[in-house]
Amino acid sequence: MADLLTLDKRRLRESFERAAGTYDSAAVLQREIADRMLARSEVIKLAPRVILDVGCGTGYDLAKLSQHYRQARLIGVDIAQAMTRHARAKSGWWNRFTQRIAFIGGDAEQLPLAAASVDMLFSNLALQWCDPLRVFAEARRVLRPGGLIMFSSFGPDTLRELRQAWQAADNAPHVHGFIDMHDLGDMLIHAGFTDPVMDMERFTLTYSGVMDVLRDLKRLGAHNAAVGRTRGLTGKARFARFRAAYEALAQAGKIPATYEAVYGHAWIPEANHERSADGVSVVSMQGLRRKSP
Repeated sequence: MADLLTLDKRRLRESFERAAGTYDSAAVLQREIADRMLARSEVIKLAPRVILDVGCGTGYDLAKLSQHYRQARLIGVDIAQAMTRHARAKSGWWNRFTQRIAFIGGDAEQLPLAAASVDMLFSNLALQWCDPLRVFAEARRVLRPGGLIMFSSFGPDTLRELRQAWQAADNAPHVHGFIDMHDLGDMLIHAGFTDPVMDMERFTLTYSGVMDVLRDLKRLGAHNAAVGRTRGLTGKARFARFRAAYEALAQAGKIPATYEAVYGHAWIPEANHERSADGVSVVSMQGLRRKSP
C-alpha cells in the first residue's frame, strides 16, 4: 500500500502539464466541490489579507475567492507551469493591471513562500497528489498565527468501480491509494493545527461507456502516478477483461464512477494559545465550526 501512496513527482507534473488545455472541459466535479468549499467558508469568521491557493489549476477557485474576499491579495501555486499560465490568462486584463492575483509554479510540499506570510490556505482536490504530512507541515510554516487551512481531497472509496474492474483483469495496481479522512485529521493535529473539522460526501458520475470514463480522467491529468503502479503497455486481452468487468457494473445502462470527497479545515493557534489535546473533531454535513471571537 505504501507504494500506492508514494507518488512519482515527475510523472505527476508531466500529466498535469499535458492536461492544462483540456482540464476545464472535464472538471465538472472539481468545480462543484470548489463551490461547496466556498459555501462553507461563508460561515467561518476570517478576514484574510493574503490567501494562498495550493494546486490552483486553471484558476477557477482563485476567481471565486477573489469575489468572496474582495480585500485580499491572492497567490496561486501549482506544480504544473502550464496550469498557472492558463490561470493567468483567464484572470483578465484587470488583474494584469492590479496584480491582485499572483501565480507561481511550485510544489505543495515545498512552498516557495516565506514563513508566516499568508492568512488562509485554500486547496481544492490537490492533497491526494501529495504527501499530506509534508503539505500540512508547509501549511503550518507559511500560515500566520490564527490562520486557516481549508482543503478537499479524495477518500478511499474514490474510483472504486475502476479499481474493481481492473482487479478482474490482473493483480497489478492501476489506481493509486487515497487516505481516509480520520487519518487526515490526525495528520493535522500532528502538524500543530487546532480544532480540525472533517466531513465527507460521495458523488457518482455516470458515463455512456467505459472509454468515456478513461477519457475524462485523461483530460483531467488524473493518471496513476504511484511509484508502485503497473508499468508498460496493457495487453489487449487484459484490457478486454477490464472493460467487460466495468461494463458489468453498469446501472440503468450507465457506467458509474464514484468519488469520495473529503473536506477539512483547521486553525493555526494564536500566539498566546496552546494546542488542545482533545484530538480530532468529526462533524456531519450540517455545518462548520465558527472561530471563536
